[in-house]
Amino acid sequence: MRSEFCGQVTEQYLDQQVEVCGWVANRRDHGGVIFIDLRDHKGLLQVVVEPDNEAAFKIADSARYEYCLRVTGTVRNRPAGQTNDNLNTGKVELVVDQYEILNPSKPLPFMLDESAGENIRLQYRYLDLRRDQMQHNMRLRSKLTHALRHNLSQQDFLDIETPILTKATPEGARDFLVPSRMQHGGFYAMPQSPQLFKQLLMMSGMDRYYQIARCFRDEDLRADRQPEFTQLDIEMAFVEQEDVLTMAEDLVRKTFKEVMDVDFPAFPRMTFAEAMRRYGSDKPDLRNPLELVDIAEHVKDSEFKVFAAPAKDPQGRVAVLKVPNGASMTRKQIDDYEPYARRFGARGLAWIKVNDKASGREGLQSPIVKFLSDDALNGILDSNEAKDGDLLFFGAGKYSDVSQFMGALRLKVGEDLGLVEDTWRPMWVIDFPMFEYNEDEKRWDALHHPFTAPVGSVAELQDNPGEAISKGYDMVLNGVELGGGSIRIHDQAMQSAVLELLGIDAQKAEDKFGFLLEALQYGCPPHGGIAFGIDRMAALMCGQESIREVIAFPKTSSGSCPLTSAPSEIEADQLAEVHVQVIEKETDE
Repeated sequence: MRSEFCGQVTEQYLDQQVEVCGWVANRRDHGGVIFIDLRDHKGLLQVVVEPDNEAAFKIADSARYEYCLRVTGTVRNRPAGQTNDNLNTGKVELVVDQYEILNPSKPLPFMLDESAGENIRLQYRYLDLRRDQMQHNMRLRSKLTHALRHNLSQQDFLDIETPILTKATPEGARDFLVPSRMQHGGFYAMPQSPQLFKQLLMMSGMDRYYQIARCFRDEDLRADRQPEFTQLDIEMAFVEQEDVLTMAEDLVRKTFKEVMDVDFPAFPRMTFAEAMRRYGSDKPDLRNPLELVDIAEHVKDSEFKVFAAPAKDPQGRVAVLKVPNGASMTRKQIDDYEPYARRFGARGLAWIKVNDKASGREGLQSPIVKFLSDDALNGILDSNEAKDGDLLFFGAGKYSDVSQFMGALRLKVGEDLGLVEDTWRPMWVIDFPMFEYNEDEKRWDALHHPFTAPVGSVAELQDNPGEAISKGYDMVLNGVELGGGSIRIHDQAMQSAVLELLGIDAQKAEDKFGFLLEALQYGCPPHGGIAFGIDRMAALMCGQESIREVIAFPKTSSGSCPLTSAPSEIEADQLAEVHVQVIEKETDE
């Protein structure tokens, strides 16, 4: 139906006849001559319908916004002074010979160049996807997956699919369940990841596997989460941690170079403990120069119990965030950060302005100065290398809580003050704790997942699980966890010991993943891998904060689809076929 794309008709086609198809992006009637900006996925082309072409003019006169057209005409230069240097086609126009409306359009629920609300954009997603930004996002995402596949194929990785209907296993989030019609009372689970199957593939001698896999988790949603998402899943046999990190780093370097023409700097490596200590996060944004400094040793003997109590507590923390030149902030600006910090668990937010360091406490401005000794104040200032004009924010409490709200405050202040560099800063976070203690249920939880290998022996793990370090690692880019993985447990005795520490007894382990425990006993090779979030990677490349902007048909934050009205009720006879009955939710009288 077309010989060329709208956005590619340039001076090389002068005086030639071309056929193009697209949508009316704009229509102008100038003194009897109709100008139409015709758009396709390659760009805009100015189409001119002159009045002496009566048949075409009559049809063009009825065309409106987003009508779908087919146009045949001759390419000519635009008149002097009417060129548009912002368009690839801005020096030419197409004079219409034949004009056809392929399909008219109703008035749109929103203009494609306006900032419409997310719900209406998702309800009419097929219209939203016509917008230039969404076209760019989808095409970049396609280029990304192509580059990943190409680079992995070059390294002899096999692209192998794993099941979507599988067995429910405890992996950290709730499963989406699918009732079986043929197996009365039986349910499939949608995979949270291909974790167990990719390990089985290593046991099968496949050596190098990858898959761009769909994953499903029934969890609360936010900007970087969806109930169904896509990850690049990679596994390798006969490898140690260094082998996986080297492979993954090389893959990401080549992919960003191919897709974005970006050359990454070095990937520094940082332990989990150091990341939490310096940045209050296990996915620190290295573009932000602000860091946390611990000051417990300077305030543990203070009369200020807000600091002294957590400073003496082995599980406590007192930390400072120094803001260079922050003393110029008004009291209102400073106070406005407290409710922000409270959103992340802070009970309050103490601060000190360093107006004149040489004057001692007289040169400091803060409600808390009077509660701190000269030695404490000097220790705080020296440990933070504070200078005149600096502002110090303080966080005190449980170590994990302080890290969380001070880490969030660090990001907020850095963003507000324009301190975040416009660049790419990748890194590795390594040496994660093997477990974290669940205070509510009084048990250990796997920080990564139950199949991550620990450092050390079974006996060492059982003797001191709280100090155990895992062979897990995360790749972080600009404060976003781009991918995570680990060396897996390949020994049945170690796997059973880990499951037992997690409160999964032998019978439950057999019920849930006895097939994996059995497979570990048949010459299982050492293996490990990593999974990258395709949605997150694409969002970073497109400069989007929400992964919904790089997914063609995403769900809302409530897990619904405004386009299709999913999830929806199912008729009783269809439910009966799969042996399911809906029990009405009880309501309070």
